[in-house]
Amino acid sequence: MRSDSLTAAIVAAALAVSRVPPTPAAADPADGLSGRLVVGYQGWFGCPGDYEGNKDWQHWFVKAVRAEFLTVDILPSVGSLPAEELCDTGLPRQDGRGTVKLFSAQNADVVKAHFAWMRKHGIDGAAAQRFLGPVASDARLRSRSDHVLENVAAAAEASGRTFFVVYDVSGANPSTVTDDLRSDWRHLVETLRLTAGKAYQQDHGKPLLELWGFGFKDHPGEPEAVAALVADLKSGAHGLPPATVIGGVPTHWRTLSNDARPEPAWQKVYQSYDVISPWSVGRFADEQSADAFAREVVEPDLAATRSRGQRYLPVAFPGFSWANLMRNRDRPEEAIVNRIPRDCGRFLWRQVSNLLELHVNALYVAMFDEADEGTAIFAAEPNADALPAHVQMVYLNEDGCSLPDDWYMRIAGKAAEYLRASTPAPRHLEAVLRP
Repeated sequence: MRSDSLTAAIVAAALAVSRVPPTPAAADPADGLSGRLVVGYQGWFGCPGDYEGNKDWQHWFVKAVRAEFLTVDILPSVGSLPAEELCDTGLPRQDGRGTVKLFSAQNADVVKAHFAWMRKHGIDGAAAQRFLGPVASDARLRSRSDHVLENVAAAAEASGRTFFVVYDVSGANPSTVTDDLRSDWRHLVETLRLTAGKAYQQDHGKPLLELWGFGFKDHPGEPEAVAALVADLKSGAHGLPPATVIGGVPTHWRTLSNDARPEPAWQKVYQSYDVISPWSVGRFADEQSADAFAREVVEPDLAATRSRGQRYLPVAFPGFSWANLMRNRDRPEEAIVNRIPRDCGRFLWRQVSNLLELHVNALYVAMFDEADEGTAIFAAEPNADALPAHVQMVYLNEDGCSLPDDWYMRIAGKAAEYLRASTPAPRHLEAVLRP
């Protein structure tokens, strides 16, 4: 454990990195979801030595610490973090300036620095991911996830941000998924007392909770059991701590097509959520298709939800690339670097502009730290020569730009400004933000 004075110094240093003004006031977690821009926070990265006897790199590498075994497509820029908080891979940078350093979300000071970046850029808070399959089946993995959530809670409170938990049911046991979720939610509320903390996001007098993945093809959960779970969560029935429930649902939840399971019983589930949040990552690839998606999918979604008084939390993403992940999963046909180009931030901004034009009142940006799929908006390396030798990855200047490492956090912060003001945003990024 580090001293309070050192922790304060780390947070102060992280805040000083950015050249944008700080958010003037801390967000009140009792205010609810309306008017907020949140970022997904995976928190799944780890380093050898996180625990006694641990020699593994979590999510950075498979097999061994070699460039060909990297599973991420974008590299964090860690120059603003103290060297003693980082993990040295030993991999040489292409520019010859030392070796590649990475971070662990098991390190409370690193997570505090991440949330300090959010504060500096005006991002309201985070949706902290919890992967139900691992935590339900492995006590060691549950302990790791518990620790990350405790780090997130402390970091959110220190930075005046808020957070809420997102259960991802991908890969969970189909026969026990809803029972496992009930048990784990009681663990978070009653044992960890996570929702009693000052920074946990409240909404309509209850803690906010997202259930992500029910109703997707190839995901667990049957509609009757999921409907019962949602009803009990909303009412606090059968000993389940109550919550305001977000449904992280398939893109085509409304039509029960494409990525959504076709059984009509899912409509009852979707209609029961307090908030609908359709997953849009990878569903379009440029500004023109983003426009079509907003017109053909989001606009009718909004009409449906508004007609029954249901809230809507759309997702925006900066780009997509998972070449190294797919290569290490023996799926070379999908190992395409820079699969959905970021176009210097214009792609993300066009989504923001489209959504604000439709008068949405909350936004979810995917993701803060998702380096595996190349959607991370954290401070990232702008130049190719900072990357490890002998590996292909995305870098911020990939598409002919000259960007600072915090560029995508700046874009998210500018989006949050327009969201809070309830005003449409200009169509073009250059009208509101320049490097």
